Formats: sequence, structure tokens, C-alpha cells
Amino acid sequence: MSNALCPLWRRLVALVYDLLIVLAIVMVVGLLCQLATGGRLIETGAHTAIPFWYQLLQGMVVAAYFVASWRRGGQTVGMRPWRIRVSRDDGGTISLQQAVIRVAVAAAPLLLLALAPAIGLRATLWTVLGAWALWFAVALFDPRRRTLHDLAADTEVRQMGGQ
Repeated sequence: MSNALCPLWRRLVALVYDLLIVLAIVMVVGLLCQLATGGRLIETGAHTAIPFWYQLLQGMVVAAYFVASWRRGGQTVGMRPWRIRVSRDDGGTISLQQAVIRVAVAAAPLLLLALAPAIGLRATLWTVLGAWALWFAVALFDPRRRTLHDLAADTEVRQMGGQ
């Protein structure tokens, strides 16, 4: 079913595809929340206030996309055209626990967004990107090309047959 270990560049290109899906999901959830709050979801003025429940909801919906995709066939929409699949080391579908660990560790750098008031938005965004670069750079040194979230969840990404 799956053969070769997946090179990092292929995973990153698939992630770009998935970012488009995530953007669409976030936009739909945002629209529904704006409609539900009568357009008063985000308070603007001297300081912009985004409700914590809304941030949590967005995070849960995006996480659900990844967890459901990995549990149902091992592929997100972005992984399909690149014929790559996340799996256990024996090639089987990852467990719910593995999927949740994987998405939590992959999303952990987002916690650094809390630094924005102290160091500014630009520095915070560079810090988050730097953390993600480290998460993925691990794959350059791991013999099975696993990222930090793969190591934490005991998963791997492989190219599917025919590659």
C-alpha cells in the first residue's frame, strides 16, 4: 500500500494546499459566528477584542478537520494530490489518540501568539514560524523522516504506491 518515506518538501507542499482548506473553514465558521452574534463578534476600538470562545471554536473545528482526515484514510485534502498518507509504522490507520496528539503537538507553536502584547505582532509571528520550522526540521535528521509531531504521536508519512 505505502512504500517510500515521504520527503519533507512534499509534505510542505501538501501543507500549503491544506492551508487553503483551513482558510475556507475559518471563513465559514467566522461567517456563521458573525451571523449568530448579529455582527458583534469582534469588538473594535482602541483595542480589538476577539472572544476566547471564538478562538477556541476555530481551533477545535480546524483540529477536527485534520483528525477526521487522518482517521478516515490517513489523508487530508492537501495530501491526496501528492499521494502521501499518515500512518502507524505498520501502515495502518492511526488511532484517535495518535491523531489528537499529532494535531496538538503540530499546533503547539500557536501558543506563542500569547507573546504578541509583550513583543509585538511581527516578532510573535516570526517566533511562531521559527518554531514550526524547527518542528519540521526534525525530519531532516530522523532516519524515518518524521517531524516532531510524528515522533510525539508515533506516526509517519509515506508516499503511496506508484511513486
